[in-house]
This record gives sequence, C-alpha cells and structure tokens, in this order.
Amino acid sequence: MSDRLKNGIAIALIPQILLVQLLAWNPEFVELYYSKGLYPLLSRLYRFLLGWIPFSIGDILYFILGVWLLYFLFRNWRSLWSRRRLRDFIMVLSVAYFTFHLMWGLNYYRLPIAEAFELEDSFELDELIGVSGELVEASNRLQTELTGDTITKVRVPHTKKAIFKTAKAGYDVLSKNYPIVTYKQPSIKPSLLSTLLSYMGYGGYLNPFTQESQVNAKLPSFRLPVVSAHEMAHQIGYSAENEANLLGYLAASSSPDPFARYSAKTFGLHHCLAQLQQRDSIAFDSLVARMHPGVKNNFVEAREFWESYQNPFEPLFQSAFDTFLKANRQEEGMASYNRVVALMIAYHREHPM
Repeated sequence: MSDRLKNGIAIALIPQILLVQLLAWNPEFVELYYSKGLYPLLSRLYRFLLGWIPFSIGDILYFILGVWLLYFLFRNWRSLWSRRRLRDFIMVLSVAYFTFHLMWGLNYYRLPIAEAFELEDSFELDELIGVSGELVEASNRLQTELTGDTITKVRVPHTKKAIFKTAKAGYDVLSKNYPIVTYKQPSIKPSLLSTLLSYMGYGGYLNPFTQESQVNAKLPSFRLPVVSAHEMAHQIGYSAENEANLLGYLAASSSPDPFARYSAKTFGLHHCLAQLQQRDSIAFDSLVARMHPGVKNNFVEAREFWESYQNPFEPLFQSAFDTFLKANRQEEGMASYNRVVALMIAYHREHPM
C-alpha cells in the first residue's frame, strides 16, 4: 500500500468522527435509515454466513489479533513513536472505526427503546417495591416448580445449544406484539475465550465485525438463558446495555421453557434488589426474607462465581469498558446496566406480571 493511500485513510478518521457526531444528534435518521434499514441487512447476512459454524470465528480472529499485536510490539518497540508508526496506527484505527460503526456501532445513536415500546422511563419507590415483590413471588414459584422443594438451587439441565433455542423461542413470542424485535438467522455460540471473559468480569459479548454473539460458557447455568437473550438483543440492533437487558429479560420471560423464565425473573430481581438496597433497606430486608432458600442459593452461586475470578486486572477491564460505553453516549457507563430497572417497571406498569 502506497504512503499516499495510507495518509488518506489516516486523515479520513477526522471526517468520520464528525459524521458520527452529526448522526448522534439525529436519532430519527439513524433509526429509519440505519437501524431499520441498512443494519438488519448486514447483520442477517453475516449471521447467515457464520451462524452455522459451531465455534466462534470472532473469538479466533481476536486471539490471532492479540498474538500478532504482542509480536508487533516486541519487534518494533524501539520505533513505536516514529511518525511512520503513528501514521500506520491512525490508519488502522480509521479502518476499525469505519467498520465498527458500519457493522453495528451506529445503533448506539438510534431512538431509545422506551419510545418504540411507549414506556415512561421513570418510577417511584412504591413501584420498585411492588415489582420487586412480584419478582420474588415469581422466582419462588418457578424454583419450587423446577426443583420440587424450596431449598434446592436451580440447575438448567439443557445443553448450551438447547439454551440458545429457548432464548430464541422467547423472541418468537415477544415479536408477536413487538415486530421490531423479530430475531432470525441466529448466530450465538459459547465463547472459546470463556475463561478470559470470566477474569474480565463479562457474561458475554457481541463481535460487531462478525455479528456473532458469544456467551461465557462458564456462567452458572441458571444465568445462561437470560444472558443469551441479552446478547441476541445486541444482534437485533440495541446497543445500549440497559435496553439489551430489558429485551433479554422480556424474551427469556416469554420463553415456553420454565428454566428460561426462572433465569429472567431472578435476573430482574437481582437488579431490582440492588436498587432497593440503596433506597429502602427495610423493604430490601423484608423481600430478601421472603425469598426461598433455593433462590438465595442461586444468588450465592452467582456471587461466588464472580468472586472466584477476581483479579488485579479486572478493574482495568471494567474501566476500559466503562470508558467505551461513555464514549458511545451511555453517560453512566457500566452503571447503565442497572438502568434496566426503570424500563422493567415501566413495562410492567403497562403489562402486569
């Protein structure tokens, strides 16, 4: 590649950034022409091409890229800050920036899901307590149904492939009322990098360059259905984490499979209790006391899982992702995950459990 072409690609990063910022101020345009226009075509094409492969091509590409980057840094560390190397770095960044936004990233700037679902994105304390109580009852009921007692924690007996199908079935049901979340051409797989994801503190991720959703296969089994549905939400085109959480919760709740519904209800309960603990500790303690021991055991299982992978580098990964989210107009960063509570309460205000 000639130096002139490299210079041109590197310089093109500037107008790209300006264009993305312009689009960010025009969510109606992004929604109509990208999120409902170009993106579904690109996404379904890549899911069709790669979805049938049983392992993650994206994971392999990331691994190769990581090895190559380490090799490159080792071989060229003396010249990393030369003008030529800096130009090459900006050129690669320009290509990655363009590809990321073309393949998925512009969905960060689409209309909020609250508008599509006609939800009022706010709630009062009494509504939080009410929905939390309903989630406790739903979790208790499903736990007893699945285990036959109130003590045993729920373990999902399905294979990973079957779990993915139960999440897809939930979207099939949900899309009857909300065609905007129709999900076809699945491409969701257990991540080959699940151990690394665990140490990083991630339950899964969408590879925007291959449109494959990767799920951390080491997660406690009762979490897998709702996490799978969350990653499918990203493939549909909802980039914001609170919105993907809502769709994951609703799809898993709509699944014909009771294990998926249990996964959804305990997921929703986890987020609601986290909010309630900050706002009303007395109500929080009262609701926790009403939870079946089996449900509590699943919560303990999830906590112990993440504690077993804690390491000195995890805060760095979390901080990096927090910065990434804030750069893509999710002002609360990692805290945006828990903003699903407002959306859940708003949804159940219109659709009682």
